[in-house]
Amino acid sequence: MSPEHEGRVRSTTEGGVVAIRIVQLGSRRANHEGVRIGTVRRPPRGVPKSEFASRDFYDVWLPNLAPSEALVKVALRAEDERAWRTFTKRYRAEMSRPEVRRILDLLAALSHSSDFSVGCYCQDEHRCHRSALRELLVERNARIG
Repeated sequence: MSPEHEGRVRSTTEGGVVAIRIVQLGSRRANHEGVRIGTVRRPPRGVPKSEFASRDFYDVWLPNLAPSEALVKVALRAEDERAWRTFTKRYRAEMSRPEVRRILDLLAALSHSSDFSVGCYCQDEHRCHRSALRELLVERNARIG
C-alpha cells in the first residue's frame, strides 16, 4: 500500500458488518469506511495526485464505472424526472458491457468480506450516477451500508 493510503484504510471485518458505502467524494470519511473508490470520469481539479486520498477524494480511481462524457452532459441537463430516467437508462446500458459487468460483480462479491466505498463528486445522490450504481450493486446482492 502506498504511503498516502496508510492509516486511511481500515476494515470492520473483525466482528463488524462489512459493506459498500456510497459516498460523495471529498466528504469526510466515515469510521471503518475502507478503501474509497472514485467512480468519476476525471480526477479532482486543482488537487495534486499525492493528495487525492488525504483530502478524502479517493484511494483508487475507477473511471470504468463513470458515465461517458456525453452521458454526463445528459445528466447535467436533466431538469425533470423524464430526462433523469433517460440518463439512468443510458447509464445502465453503458454498465451492461461485459468488462463493466465483471467489475460490478467483483464489487458485489467483495462487499460480503471487505469494507469499501464508491463515489462521485455530485452533492445530490438522487441526481447522480451513484443512485443507479447503487441499484446495479443491489441487483447483484451487494451489501450496501
